[in-house]
Formats: sequence, structure tokens, C-alpha cells
Amino acid sequence: MKVRCAVVGCGRVGTSLVYHLNRAGYSICGVASRSLESAEKAAGIVPGTPFSINATDVTREADVVFITTPDDTIAEVAEAIAKEGGFKDGASVLHCSGSLPSTIMAGVKETGALIGSMHPLQSFAGADLESNPFDAIIMSVEGDEKPVEIALGMASDLGAKGLTIETHAKTMYHAAAVVASNCFVTVQDMAWKFISDAGVSEKDAWSVLGPLIEGTLANIKKVGPVDALTGPIARGDVATIDTHLNKISEMQPGLESLYKALCLHTVDVAKRKGTLNKDAEEALVKRLT
Repeated sequence: MKVRCAVVGCGRVGTSLVYHLNRAGYSICGVASRSLESAEKAAGIVPGTPFSINATDVTREADVVFITTPDDTIAEVAEAIAKEGGFKDGASVLHCSGSLPSTIMAGVKETGALIGSMHPLQSFAGADLESNPFDAIIMSVEGDEKPVEIALGMASDLGAKGLTIETHAKTMYHAAAVVASNCFVTVQDMAWKFISDAGVSEKDAWSVLGPLIEGTLANIKKVGPVDALTGPIARGDVATIDTHLNKISEMQPGLESLYKALCLHTVDVAKRKGTLNKDAEEALVKRLT
């Protein structure tokens, strides 16, 4: 028999969990939110679901309690529920933060509950419930043994792939996600600015750069980032990088330091690939620092 779930926090993630867990056969024993309107709206997705602005009204009978509030309130909310006796003995309390470990809720364990986290590696930008945002994504889990086991089962039932990570390294997991997604967007914005300076309009930027981006991603997928590296730094072409820096300082001076930082790490990647001789490495490092 599948566990009974309560959801505290009715934003996009919480609401998506209510809908898709129910569709996967899990019983939703209640939802709570600071806003009664939000709680009622989320509960309406599964007719007959209890809702409240008081979390303990819906958590006391739950086998699993999801705390899907903003990151900076998770510990506070968990502690408040614990103080009011809102977790039953042996309950699994899971938060869905990507950056925070389950240990921020350590006080909950004094009540006999267990802790963990279950983070969907996905962007919840819209409110379309019909398309499953958990389908085929990574769901990272960590924490006590029982919550981890339950979360991995839920991930599978939601159509995701569960990934167990180390609690002490949760922040590095999230940093990796930020670099892979957010910083990737920032680097593309940088490329868009450079291509614009070359006379290519913004509407045509993707047609020019898109095939290169997609080809690079395909190579990374195939052989990993080190072996996928090509270009002037991989070849030890100091003169080309020098030309870039001179022109960037003239046309986009605010991006020169970012370009240098990116290229400096690229030197390290090229060293690991084994394509960079010592003289070129030293010359590049000197120019970039």
C-alpha cells in the first residue's frame, strides 16, 4: 500500500506534487499554505482533499510530509510543526530544496520523525498540470534511510529517475545545477553580445550559433567535457586569445574579466586533455592573469 502524503506549501512544486502523486496512486491526506486561497486551490485538484492555513491540521496522519515552502522558511516551518506535535512517529519529512541538506530539519527527529530531501532537477516555470514535469528527469534524494527509500520509490512512480547523493555535498550538487543551467544561459548571453558586435542581429543569433551549441552538447554527451574541448586554447593558440582580449576590451570591456576567467579554466581543461604544451600553457596563464 502506498503511503499517505501531506503537502505544506502550495507553490508550483507543491501543487505539481499534489496532482501527480495522486495520479500515481498516492493518497493526499491534506495540503496547507500560508494563504487559504492557495491551499484551497491546490486541494481542489484532488476533490475532497482537506486544506488549511495550519500545517498541523493536515500533517498529523501523514506517512510522508512534503515541505515545499521557499528555502529560507523550510527549517522554521518544520520546527513549528514539530513543536505542535504535527508529525506522527516514524513519519518521513521531505523538503524539496535543491541547495539545502535535510539536516536543516534535524530538530524534527526529536519527535520520532525521519528527515530527507527530494529535489526535482527541473524548472517549474508554468502551472500546466497536464504535462508531467517529473517525467524522465533526475530526482535527487538524500537523508535518513527510510525517507530515501520512499523518495526513490516516489521518483520512479512519478516517471523520474532517482539519484541518491551525499548529504554533506548537497550544496555542490546544487552548484553544479546552477552552472549547468543558469551560468550556461549567462555564457550564451555573452556570446549573443559578441556576435551582435560582429554585425549579426539578435533574431539571427541562434541560426548562426545554434548548430555549434548543439554540436558541442552532443560531443559532451558522447565523450565528456574534457575530450569535447576544441578551439584556440586546446591548440595553445596564444595569439588568437590575445586578439580576442584586445578587441573585447575595446567593444565589451565589462565582459573582459569574465572571458579571462572562463579561458583560464579552459586552460586547465586543455591540460587534462593533453593537447597543451608547457610553453603555451605558461603564456596563456600569463596573458589571462
